[in-house]
Amino acid sequence: MFLNVTRSLMGGLLTTFQIFIFTLIFSLPLGLVIAFGAMSRFKPLRYLVNLLVWVIRGTPLMLQLIIIFYGPGLWLGHNIWSGNEAGRITATVVAFSINYACYFSVIFRGGIEGVPAGQREAGQVLGMTKTQIFFRITLLQMVKRVVPPMSNEIITLVKDTSLARIIAAYELTFAGYSFMKSNGLTWPLFYTGVFYLLFVGILTLLFNFIERKLDYFK
Repeated sequence: MFLNVTRSLMGGLLTTFQIFIFTLIFSLPLGLVIAFGAMSRFKPLRYLVNLLVWVIRGTPLMLQLIIIFYGPGLWLGHNIWSGNEAGRITATVVAFSINYACYFSVIFRGGIEGVPAGQREAGQVLGMTKTQIFFRITLLQMVKRVVPPMSNEIITLVKDTSLARIIAAYELTFAGYSFMKSNGLTWPLFYTGVFYLLFVGILTLLFNFIERKLDYFK
């Protein structure tokens, strides 16, 4: 039984890891784009972006996932995600990417605005272009500032992947819960927690290492 549970949880862990990785791949650059939109001098764009961020941050991720997965089927008459596991994972990644991009955008915006304006002005005096100032001055300091809050959000993402079970995606929590539902066993749920703890523990060590490596601009 233990081996069967382990194999099942490993299968769920694979789905959890896929959701985690693809969400980061899409949400990080999208978050940076949203951050620039929120700081835009073009007021209509800035207001629109800030409204989007407010709506996404102000509503539950589970609600957003349900709307994104079931909404198109109800509105268009057919499910664009298909009914298989790949479609469920895709819908989850889309919902998670939008949600986390909005959270990341707030962190990016704080990191960018936290860089002293005098340093950017110094770059202009030296004849640097806006692109050079961003990549050589602003970005380096922004990364250092955003790593701690970003690490918290990314660790939260690991646990939020369990929400995918609401649309029957076979992720880690779904795999553990299935044994309680079918066999009346509760210990697989505690075993599931061990997988999450190991995942989060590895990420914690990784972020501690990154923070030490980014210990510049004191």
